[in-house]
Amino acid sequence: TAVRQGNLLLFNRALDTHREFFIRMGIYLILERLRPIIYRNLFKKVHLILNTVQVPVSSLLSALQVMQIDGVDQDETQCIVANLIDKGYIRGYISFKHQKLVLSKQNPFPKLS
Repeated sequence: TAVRQGNLLLFNRALDTHREFFIRMGIYLILERLRPIIYRNLFKKVHLILNTVQVPVSSLLSALQVMQIDGVDQDETQCIVANLIDKGYIRGYISFKHQKLVLSKQNPFPKLS
């Protein structure tokens, strides 16, 4: 549910609560690999709420802060977005001059396979 919703707060709580179990079962690192997908889904929600293809990086940062991600700043947020673009989870680019994520008008968040 946390992955689908883009709910980092719920995901982090579940990992913390059941960390020992996940480690014993050998799936903790596999679960950690879901984190970029959760970021993608969270940023997709921000895009849908703002209803624009030019999403301010500050809005993405605010979403991360609402999810209680500590120590994240504008640069870290841009790094997360750049990694998502590199992995093909988001179609677009970062305009550093305007501090915006500029999304593709067609299918900015492609289906995950």
